[in-house]
Amino acid sequence: MVASTLSLSAELPDPDGKPADMAKPVKVFIIMGQSNMVGFGSTAGLKTAAEKGQYPYLLDDNGNWTVRKDVRNIFVLCSGSSPWKTYFNDWLSGSNGSGAKNGVFGPEIGIGYHVGHLLDEPVLILKTCIGNRSLGYDLLPPSAVGTGAGGVSYQGNKDDPTRTPKAGPWYAGVQYDGDTRAAKGVLKDLGTYYPDAKKFEVAGFFFWQGAKDLGRGGSAENYETNLVHLINDLRKDFKAPNAPFVCATMGQEKKGATICDAQLAVDGRSGKYPAFKGNVATFYSNPVSKGGHANGHYGGNAETYMNVGEGMGKAMVELLKANTK
Repeated sequence: MVASTLSLSAELPDPDGKPADMAKPVKVFIIMGQSNMVGFGSTAGLKTAAEKGQYPYLLDDNGNWTVRKDVRNIFVLCSGSSPWKTYFNDWLSGSNGSGAKNGVFGPEIGIGYHVGHLLDEPVLILKTCIGNRSLGYDLLPPSAVGTGAGGVSYQGNKDDPTRTPKAGPWYAGVQYDGDTRAAKGVLKDLGTYYPDAKKFEVAGFFFWQGAKDLGRGGSAENYETNLVHLINDLRKDFKAPNAPFVCATMGQEKKGATICDAQLAVDGRSGKYPAFKGNVATFYSNPVSKGGHANGHYGGNAETYMNVGEGMGKAMVELLKANTK
């Protein structure tokens, strides 16, 4: 199996601090997953790492956080069918990961800096996720038939284009419906979230998840099948059939583990899914993980979260470049 193995040593220049050209449509990147995508990396730890010379683009010459005023950082959250709320809305900086109020961040910083550097258009990093959710039940995609935990199929309304969760108890696919509904809510009210924005294009998807599927309530044996459904269904739901998709493996897993291999299998360079060639990539995160386990949020290690974000961002850049040739 082949996965993205982009070097993390290449450095970005400091951002110029200039806003994007708002005459161009906003490039939207939708980020989903569970708690590690929500983010538990220590912001204080990230500042320490940057002051020691890592991720130099995060600090200016005076040691202050740089700001990408061409990349908007949005985090919305709901639990299943509950109303969604906006938890973060600001320009991207090393100081303001999705959980900045609690001193934590996720992969969005590394993702946003790399994608923002590549694109001339305004960029919106739109994270919509919550912790403790499995792909095999909570996030089960609409096209999944009998591949969820215990052989369950998606139980929402497949014909509802708004992905509004149905009334009633928790059901297979409820978090997929809730997360996509929240993202669509942001995009419907785009100008509130990205000042002066009027048009947008869903330009890509990011997914970091897997821990819940290893245990109770998961479906590790069907993870690969469900991940394929997820890629196809997100593209359909957001009317973005050609949007690149990047996922990352869990840091503690090495090749040979069930979910890790499932995630590596969908990489377009593996050859297993010809339709994904050049538009789906998997970042193998074990080599850049600083220890710990996904269920323990990697001990809040800032470098793990930043390294995974950089790796996912660079993988997306590679796909975007390939698609413009």
